[in-house]
Amino acid sequence: MGASLSGGVSDGEGLVQPRLGDIPESCVALILIQMDPPEICKLARLNRAFRGASLADFIWESKLPPNYRFIVDRVFDESTKSKISGKRDTYARLCRSNSFDDGTKVIWLDKHKGGICLSISSKALSITGIDDRRYWNFIANDESRFQTVAYLQQIWWFEVNGEFEFQFPLGKYGLFFRLHLGRSLKRLGRRVCNSEHVHGWDIKPVRFELSTSNGHRAVSQCYLDNPGNWINYHVGDFVVDNPHDLIKIKYSMTQIDCTHTKGGVCVDSVLIYPSSVAKEP
Repeated sequence: MGASLSGGVSDGEGLVQPRLGDIPESCVALILIQMDPPEICKLARLNRAFRGASLADFIWESKLPPNYRFIVDRVFDESTKSKISGKRDTYARLCRSNSFDDGTKVIWLDKHKGGICLSISSKALSITGIDDRRYWNFIANDESRFQTVAYLQQIWWFEVNGEFEFQFPLGKYGLFFRLHLGRSLKRLGRRVCNSEHVHGWDIKPVRFELSTSNGHRAVSQCYLDNPGNWINYHVGDFVVDNPHDLIKIKYSMTQIDCTHTKGGVCVDSVLIYPSSVAKEP
């Protein structure tokens, strides 16, 4: 690896001065491993030595989650796995939005820190009354990662449950429900919000719950408000202390006070993020 100093330039006195491209690739690689992935990709454009060093497997393996093999096996089919060439390619593919479980879930890595981010579609949730069109409908929505959301017109008993099992890297994670009061539409190319069915959310708060198989539990309550905007309602946090354990997560939101009806809410997804990663709007 690396280039010789013979490619340097003369300083006018017959002495050859080394150039940036003369640094051995092995030395460049030791520098790059200390950097975040976006910085590595920028420096790879400098010259051939940096480009070659940036392809080193040991650099990208250090950026991948320690359980990346589990993620690859869970998310990619055999055809996709056969096309992966090296750890850099593995990292790049995992940074894209990757659908799995029949398109009801999406996983991606944060490009800066390599943390796992997950989005779980409303179609993967257990929603009371979802099969009765007097109450719920799945409607198209291009503001959803899944292009479809569950829309509630009106109901007495509001209950949404879900569970998910996965291997998470070490760290602290937050879980959110992504909700929208009102039905967003486009008219003459402009986004508008139809709030016709929005009611009942200011009378009693919605109860959010989270529990995990490794002993974490969280409960919170919140009134739903701010019609016309997607809001990530924070359910709670959990901590993973063994990256090779399968963690089962159960989560729910309920408003089961049957003294009044409630309606006009879009349920898009459940989001799981490392606490170090900024939350989506």
